[in-house]
Amino acid sequence: MAKIRVSYEYSEAEDKSIRLGLFLIACGILSLFILGFCWLSPTLQSLQSKPANCTVVSVLRPEEMFECVFTCGADCKGTSLYPCLQIFVNNSESNSVALLHFDEQQLVLNPKCSYVPPCERDNQKNRDSVLWWEDYFTKEVSSQSFTCFFNQQRRPDDVLWRRSHDTSVLLHCVLWPMVSLLLGTLIVLLTVCARSLAVRAEALQKRKCSYEVCQDLSGVPSDRRGNKTGDPLSTNSDPELSSPSRTLPLFAVPVRRRDREH
Repeated sequence: MAKIRVSYEYSEAEDKSIRLGLFLIACGILSLFILGFCWLSPTLQSLQSKPANCTVVSVLRPEEMFECVFTCGADCKGTSLYPCLQIFVNNSESNSVALLHFDEQQLVLNPKCSYVPPCERDNQKNRDSVLWWEDYFTKEVSSQSFTCFFNQQRRPDDVLWRRSHDTSVLLHCVLWPMVSLLLGTLIVLLTVCARSLAVRAEALQKRKCSYEVCQDLSGVPSDRRGNKTGDPLSTNSDPELSSPSRTLPLFAVPVRRRDREH
């Protein structure tokens, strides 16, 4: 019996779905690496800081001025000055005085000052912003305790007023790349499984058709010479046997020559 061959080539729609799945897998892996280096590592470092109770000890404004860079357009950039504000607090976690910073970004930007204002072109606007926070911590927060964040290993002399990153950032950094990766994998697996099932169904159909043809051929009766009685070509292949003049009677007896002479 001849071997049944089935085509394993993918259709155009299946090819597009596989490409889409591979694209989603690549995007998931790439975004996982990018978000991991850009957001996941700072978020984990930020979450290592422990909450503590802080109380304002002193609010100082040294005479030293610092520069900041402002932008006023595509090709417009310059520097301006702002005064330094230092807020010292008592940390209940270590029971020591530390310098308060608004968040991790301002701590990295200027570790000597507690607050870095949004850089404006006018120096007076920068000064007014710093003075507003000075009055706020001097008059309203001086007699109250508030929650701050302290990291003994990294910054023992600094505390943070708020975190720049929280657990929601960690969730988004892991969730969306994994969703893209799983969705792409699911699309590829479903397409491959659907194609394999279609190939098996096609093979079974061809095998069934070939089996029915063989049954039909084996069920037709044949004569002594091996010709099938239902085939008109085989019955008319010998014209002498099929002609009525050549047929003999059923009980024909041969006659000898001697009987004919007498």
